[in-house]
Amino acid sequence: MTSFANLKRNRNSFEKLSKAVEATSTGTADSNSKEDTRFWQPEVDKAGNGMAVIRFLPAPSIDGDDALPWVRTFSHGFQGPGGWFIDNCLTTLNEKCPVCEHNNTLWNSGIEANKDIARKQKRKLSYVANILVVSDPSNPSNEGQIRLFKFGKKIFDKITEAMNPEFADETPVNPFDLWEGANFKLKIRNVEGYRNYDKSEFADASALLNGDDDKLEELWKKEYSLKDFTERKNFKAYDQLKTRLDKVLGFDGAPIVKSKAEDTVATLKDDTSVLNKPLHADDEDLDYFKSLAEQE
Repeated sequence: MTSFANLKRNRNSFEKLSKAVEATSTGTADSNSKEDTRFWQPEVDKAGNGMAVIRFLPAPSIDGDDALPWVRTFSHGFQGPGGWFIDNCLTTLNEKCPVCEHNNTLWNSGIEANKDIARKQKRKLSYVANILVVSDPSNPSNEGQIRLFKFGKKIFDKITEAMNPEFADETPVNPFDLWEGANFKLKIRNVEGYRNYDKSEFADASALLNGDDDKLEELWKKEYSLKDFTERKNFKAYDQLKTRLDKVLGFDGAPIVKSKAEDTVATLKDDTSVLNKPLHADDEDLDYFKSLAEQE
């Protein structure tokens, strides 16, 4: 556990956090937040538009001095002839994943039909961070609360841009800083049926809670630990995932890979028929996959 004094003293140590942002952007957990009441997600209107203001918070005190203010996770979610595969990806822990290995085999075959299947089975990237809900017009009762926020690459890119601005006349900002950070204006639009965050932006730098150290320390100590999302107990063993994968794909043994000679229009239809079958998952599963797509 770190101290509040250390947090304030080291808040301008930008280099370490910037390197972590760069490493994360070039790279590894995904926990299903669907029923976890610690999580906050913005609501949208019937047109698919919405707005809220949040503040990203520093690494929680309980996670220690070396902790990052976010955690990165990977997961898989797709349907095969044997049902749905929904699980955390072992690459989050820098371990081998049977799904990723299977996808690599499909991709390396050079067959477009196989590549299409691999694309649909690829791992999904998510980030989790602590936030303070500053403004939530759809649910004002959330305002002032500390929650976990799960987001995708588009929003993480906004964080990266704030910390590493493109132009020389722009001042780098650490969005996770309590004193010199900035509120994040989350602006959501419906673009081709999916949530789009391109209009989202950081406000000018400002102290949170008017820089009152007593209030800031109290808030900081209420943050949720992020280490839970990368604990081994939340990931199935390789063999368990492989058994489930074989069942979902409808075979036992080596991956089925089409040959070059079979790469015809008819074969393409055969290879993608499973993906085009009517889905038999319940509404919650479909909502889960829609949310994964929206995070990208």
